[in-house]
Amino acid sequence: MNIQHFAAFRAVMMTGTVSGAAEILGRSQPAVSRLLDRLEAELGLALFERRKGLIRPTAQAHRLLDEVERAYVSLDSLQNLATRLAKGQGNQVSLAILPALGMGFMPRVIARFRQDWPETRVSLNIRMSTTVEEWAAGQQVDFGFAEMPVRRSGFETDIFSNAPYVAAVPSGHELADRSCLTPEDLRKGPMINWTPFVSARHLIDQVMVTAGVRIEALCETSLSGAAYEMVKQGLGIAIVDPYTAVLQADERIRLIPFRPAIPFNLALLRPESRGATPAVEHMLFLARNLRDEILAQVPT
Repeated sequence: MNIQHFAAFRAVMMTGTVSGAAEILGRSQPAVSRLLDRLEAELGLALFERRKGLIRPTAQAHRLLDEVERAYVSLDSLQNLATRLAKGQGNQVSLAILPALGMGFMPRVIARFRQDWPETRVSLNIRMSTTVEEWAAGQQVDFGFAEMPVRRSGFETDIFSNAPYVAAVPSGHELADRSCLTPEDLRKGPMINWTPFVSARHLIDQVMVTAGVRIEALCETSLSGAAYEMVKQGLGIAIVDPYTAVLQADERIRLIPFRPAIPFNLALLRPESRGATPAVEHMLFLARNLRDEILAQVPT
């Protein structure tokens, strides 16, 4: 397949118009239209609906775009590596990290890393756990952190952390002085819950069902950081991961152990075909050190 055909397809999907794609690619509109026609002929798919000069992607086009974007990630990585090798700069660490660690934890690890490896380029990709798995399985990163259980192969899996989630409670709430919280306590909410797309939501739901407690959350989110911010704003109680809880510590929030404990199971994913470099090993060493520092501050 001709990569120029996919470049035209991607540009149209990004800009929404053939004229916009032509401007990005530095081609004429007829030339871009011909590339799209040839791609559709090669694939045997109708990727766009054309009506009165307008172009509209089909459902197949959106599905194809996901795969094209993955291919471009690999191509960008290859191009960047070739450029650095040409300049004699072969050191790079590429990561894919779930948001709970990507927003606060890894930037701190990288800051420490740069003190010892100032010339090494670091690429931090923050993605949901399923995408982290995809990138690790596709050998596109040096390592990744994802929530367990993992469902793919093509990488080695080690347990990085299994510390429990904790309850974040507004400091003025009637439960703020408790030594621990139980499902029954959450009736006094309001509660900020996870969306159904987050694995922690299913663990919490199971704990509630077992305890015979039914909670109607007024707010839902897919990110620990957002849940923690909602607690700061006094919107309710949230069950958040220990890394977010400690790194975003705020006097407006009390962190309280939750019972029964719900483990935040984190896996370290290491692609099988990417050999470990000294830079990667040093970054993981620093990550483990910071992990231990943080978890020592989690209330138990």
